[in-house]
Amino acid sequence: MTISLNPCWPTRNGLPPLAAVVGLLVVAGGLVRSAPLAEIDFVHLVRSIPRMVDFIGHILIVPDWAYLPELGKKMLETIEMTLLGTGIALGLSLPLGILAAKNTSPHPAVFHAVRSLLSFMRALPELVWALVFVSAVGLGPLPGVMALAFVTVGFMGKFFAEAIEVVDARPVEGVSAHGAGWLQLRTFAHLPQAMPDFIGSTMYILDHNLRAASILGLVGAGGIGYDMVMAMRMFDYDRILLIALAIYAVVTLLDRASDRFRARVI
Repeated sequence: MTISLNPCWPTRNGLPPLAAVVGLLVVAGGLVRSAPLAEIDFVHLVRSIPRMVDFIGHILIVPDWAYLPELGKKMLETIEMTLLGTGIALGLSLPLGILAAKNTSPHPAVFHAVRSLLSFMRALPELVWALVFVSAVGLGPLPGVMALAFVTVGFMGKFFAEAIEVVDARPVEGVSAHGAGWLQLRTFAHLPQAMPDFIGSTMYILDHNLRAASILGLVGAGGIGYDMVMAMRMFDYDRILLIALAIYAVVTLLDRASDRFRARVI
């Protein structure tokens, strides 16, 4: 009986490839060895299960229906922040994505410069940039929108660039053979092929931004985040349940809309 060194599976003898088994064992061993560095104690986790169940039991109570009008107002503010931040980022990240793709960037220097800029913009989370913008423009939804848009440009620009880099070169060559210029090639050859990936990435980012906007209120950047944190601190379990259900409902609706919209475009 032989053991294959080929990392692909299935192998000829039907056994798992040795390279894959060794790789998984090495990764598992590294994770186990590094667990104490992250203060991960599996025994403590098991012992904490009763407390987690007790917390969930406190949440599953009759909601505070009187809080619904205020919840609707805060959730509407959160959704508006999400849409504005994502919309602004979409307008900025599309040209940056074209400049950051190897097959559409006009020069290698431009490619590396834009890639570095996008890396810088997504290096820190939205909460940190929200603190920066709150100190600059004050409390309210505006710094939240600015933080979401800033970080989103970094992510969407990278996603768009990677989607453009993997398009089929044959349609591009066909459009180029008809004498199309640099901008026409990007508009009529690259972008149509990458459009399904653009839409999928945009809807995923919209989903992410909604959840990010839900916690920006922690630093005074608007949205439902402040109410959620205060409800947790004051043990207002009847409000926590409503807030969690509202966020879940909006995220689910966005996910269903994303599936239908992307299917129609494809």
